[in-house]
Amino acid sequence: MDNTRELILALVKQYHQEKFGAREFDPSRDLVHYAGRVFDENELCNLVDASLDFYLTANRYAEKFEAEFAEYLNVSDALLVNSGSSANLVALTTLTSPKLGDRRLQPGDEIITVAAGFPTTVAPIVQNQLVPVFVDVNLGDYTVIPEQVAEAVGPRTRAIMMAHTLGVPFNLDAVLDLVKKHDLWLIEDNCDALGSRYHGQLTGTFGQLSTVSFYPAHHITMGEGGCVVTNDETLARIARSVRDWGRDCYCAGGENNTCGKRFGQQFGTLPYGYDHKYVYSHIGYNLKVTDMQAAIGCAQFDKLSEFIEHRKTNHRKIAEMLHPYEDRLILHTATEHSDPSWFCYVITVRDGAGFTRNQLARFLEFNRIETRSLFSGNLLRHPAFENIERRVIGDLENTDTVMNNTFFIGVYPGIGDAHLAYIEGVFKRFMSGERV
Repeated sequence: MDNTRELILALVKQYHQEKFGAREFDPSRDLVHYAGRVFDENELCNLVDASLDFYLTANRYAEKFEAEFAEYLNVSDALLVNSGSSANLVALTTLTSPKLGDRRLQPGDEIITVAAGFPTTVAPIVQNQLVPVFVDVNLGDYTVIPEQVAEAVGPRTRAIMMAHTLGVPFNLDAVLDLVKKHDLWLIEDNCDALGSRYHGQLTGTFGQLSTVSFYPAHHITMGEGGCVVTNDETLARIARSVRDWGRDCYCAGGENNTCGKRFGQQFGTLPYGYDHKYVYSHIGYNLKVTDMQAAIGCAQFDKLSEFIEHRKTNHRKIAEMLHPYEDRLILHTATEHSDPSWFCYVITVRDGAGFTRNQLARFLEFNRIETRSLFSGNLLRHPAFENIERRVIGDLENTDTVMNNTFFIGVYPGIGDAHLAYIEGVFKRFMSGERV
């Protein structure tokens, strides 16, 4: 049987070469993608290897990834889930647990966040009957304005939940001062910032909880997948319960009686000794990952450092090529004390530039260079969020500028020197007056 498995995996390597072997970039035909999966035969071999076990749900590869990822971040727990959005839902819902006593979040409590972000950073706040308080962002780094966070704190403020926008860490010094001063929870949405650092420390390790996404556009991928990260064992156990149907039991799949008290405890008004495997202490979900996803993640994780460096190199080269147009474009910048693991290169068209964001983006797209908006622009202008209960600090002027004038292009590791040379040429043509 082992020989058969080895033969299968050898054929998988051959198939990868035939199906996905490298070819040169052809600017007359190929897209310059804003993001995408970058992989070799190892991802395919891991995927097939996991499938041959036919365990299907989380198993040895999930355990391996969680252990190695937690070690990388130097935290106690990394809990795999099926997406970064699910990770946000699990993280925020964790803080509503009755097991947290007086510190639990209650309906009507306020959570400070930003409107210039991804909807599933905010959706869990609404879904848990909490009230988002929206603050504005800086142009250039697109992270929260610290003074507005301070202004947003009110008598019912209990937590801060927001992203390190597109790889750029927000001002953690200022935010952590407020967290400490007002005894707040902090959830870092680290989905677009895996590998970013602030004062040399990895983002996703400052708050009580953080989240990561492994969607194909992100730094490493499982296809669909995400992770909840914490260095607090109580929060980890609650998060695991929320992820796993809301059950109180913490046995791994296929295991029984880890606590040694499966039939010897009292829960609620259940009969004494009710089977602990079927006791539910939270309103939960089933948001687990499959072992086949985790198998891909294990191969991707081996490439993380290389991917991060490639992103940094591409970001630097794009910054250099766009520098001559700084009078018309706001270029992408890092916050002080940060070392971003860039998700993309963000561009804002200045007022009075002589052209609009849409004209520039349309020209790039016409020439097969993919662009994307900075997610929602202003989330509060979208139908799903127009009428939610909320509080807003100021007029969100910069957030509206992002909505109207901002977009991004890719820096992911699939972009090489040939792509960059082509991007530079297309920008030169547009800035010289060419239009579509």
